[in-house]
Amino acid sequence: MRPVTLARAAASLLAIAVVAGCASGPSEEEQRAEAQAQLAAIQAQVLAARPPISLNSNVIQEAAVYLAYTRDMATLRGGFESPEAIQAALRRGAAYDARQVSRGLIAYAAVLATQSPEFVTGVQSFARDRATRNAMVDRIVANPASASTLPGADAAASLIIATLDEDIRRLREAADSVENDAYAIQADGRTSWARVHVADRESRLANVQSLSRPNLAPAAEASRLSAAVQSGSGLGVASAERLRSPPYPQSVENALALAALALLDGAGENARANTDALMFERQSLDCFESSKLNLFQCLAASRPHYEDMFCLGRHVVRDLGQCARGTALPAGVITVGAPTQSRVAAQERPPVEQIAPRPAPITPAPFTTSPAPAQTPSQTQAPTLTTTQRLNSGIAAPEN
Repeated sequence: MRPVTLARAAASLLAIAVVAGCASGPSEEEQRAEAQAQLAAIQAQVLAARPPISLNSNVIQEAAVYLAYTRDMATLRGGFESPEAIQAALRRGAAYDARQVSRGLIAYAAVLATQSPEFVTGVQSFARDRATRNAMVDRIVANPASASTLPGADAAASLIIATLDEDIRRLREAADSVENDAYAIQADGRTSWARVHVADRESRLANVQSLSRPNLAPAAEASRLSAAVQSGSGLGVASAERLRSPPYPQSVENALALAALALLDGAGENARANTDALMFERQSLDCFESSKLNLFQCLAASRPHYEDMFCLGRHVVRDLGQCARGTALPAGVITVGAPTQSRVAAQERPPVEQIAPRPAPITPAPFTTSPAPAQTPSQTQAPTLTTTQRLNSGIAAPEN
């Protein structure tokens, strides 16, 4: 039996109403009311055949935390006017949990996949009946990568990659602004306080370390993401310019699997074991955890306030974008062209007699024994590096 679509049903009912209007019988208003009632019944039948979209609150919360945090970090800019402003921005940037951000990246990517009409239609084509739907859910749980082969998966993956790429671009701009200001502040009018050492550096570091804990999701952001999953719109994401083919990074594969389960009513509150497993990805977690450790080491070595700015730009904002790029975006592909012949063929070589004679060797000038000028102690020492250059090069700071 062919599935009933609303468009075909509406056309059929309209034709029936037109034919009925040409014959004697009920009034036109009665015929229109009856057609509308039949159309409503068919619409309810179609909606009942589609499984509910279920994505448990844990996934929504993690996605909301990730989205709110990354968008906040993308708004950071240089131009700090006081040490207090630097420390406030540093506390904002350090207030994240590496595991939660890693999980949230995949959760947010799964929400993005539900914004692809091609993927939604393709996945729900396997939801004709409960047995088929359950079989597909079992298949995805057993092999999450199989979701990448579903109809429309290429459109969803391309949407995920394009959206994350744009978010990463904004983070890179923010990181450039903060890091560049860490250099500029050493020479502009703010030098008077920028070169002053941070007071009670140990307490500042302990305070930053204490901020490394999971956060609660903003209620408004979580509500917006939940509504977007149900409606398939509302996030303002644009379609990708080009489709990307599998294989995809594991984070994207897991996100597609998570979204497919939601579209098949297989990611509800009773399926947290499956969704929690899909939000785990080792490479992403390792990257965010390493970034947090690098932040602590940078702050432990920094002394002036402008070095704290450098730590913020490099090991919070830039690392956030770099970790997302390395785990969710495809690696670059290096192509090598066909080899070319660079040596002259034997038959094309000029005759020996036409080759110019080799020039006479150059005799070095005689060695003089005049003594070298005496070196002062300052000349024998290595050139002094600025503290920001030292952080970039990894040279340890001398103890005061």
